[in-house]
Amino acid sequence: MSRSAPAPTELLEIAVDVAREAADTAYRMRAEGVSVAATKSTVTDVVTAADRAVERQVLDALAKLRPDDAVLGEEYGAGEGAGSGVRWIVDPIDGTVNYLYGIPYCAVSLAAEVDGEVVAGVVRNLYTGEEWTATAGGGAWRDGRRLRCSTETDLGQTLVATGFGYDSARRAHQARVVAGLIPHVRDIRRQGAASLDLCLAAEGRVDAYYEKGLAAWDLAAGGLVAAEAGLRVTGLGGRPAGPDLVIAAPPALFALLHDRLVALDASGGP
Repeated sequence: MSRSAPAPTELLEIAVDVAREAADTAYRMRAEGVSVAATKSTVTDVVTAADRAVERQVLDALAKLRPDDAVLGEEYGAGEGAGSGVRWIVDPIDGTVNYLYGIPYCAVSLAAEVDGEVVAGVVRNLYTGEEWTATAGGGAWRDGRRLRCSTETDLGQTLVATGFGYDSARRAHQARVVAGLIPHVRDIRRQGAASLDLCLAAEGRVDAYYEKGLAAWDLAAGGLVAAEAGLRVTGLGGRPAGPDLVIAAPPALFALLHDRLVALDASGGP
């Protein structure tokens, strides 16, 4: 860890304050009405004016509080700092399509990385106010309660969350993976916000989660929450969690789900 970097708990305090204000702004803008501002990878991959406004608010707040830090955001990309060793990773509204339709499953996600390692993170559901936090080595928490992942050991009784990309060819491949997996698990949930899915897995409201195509801002805060709650958070075949695949599962389930996903080529396709 960089000598000049604050402790993870200090970074978390900043993250929580900034994320709460950002979530309030996103909620207010949704109540006032929201429209599509642009599209990204495909015509179904939307950006709202609120995504941009909320990220700009986060960037401005961090610039005042930590002017030498770098920032990586979903909408505005990377901003280089002055060598503090700290980088913030922000998803202003994870679950933008849910947000656009008024479905209350979307969140502000903000993590702090020190020398390449995520050490603090917060995910806040902007509709419900549910807030998950974690620091490296300090556990995962919600509402003052330390989180522990599911203790399920039977893959056939496992409730698995996942998500789909926006490219039609990728979705087709992902649908084939789900079709191959669902006979072997209790059921599948597709709810539309990776950061929240990881947090639900952290407290056992789903047993496990996997998805292909996650970016750093999708994974950083929720991934830390999941790992600190006891889930193994990796890719397939010993690779790190990343765009090829993220799997988050309790240790007793990990090999069972991992091997099934390998057999189904979950990290393959477009």
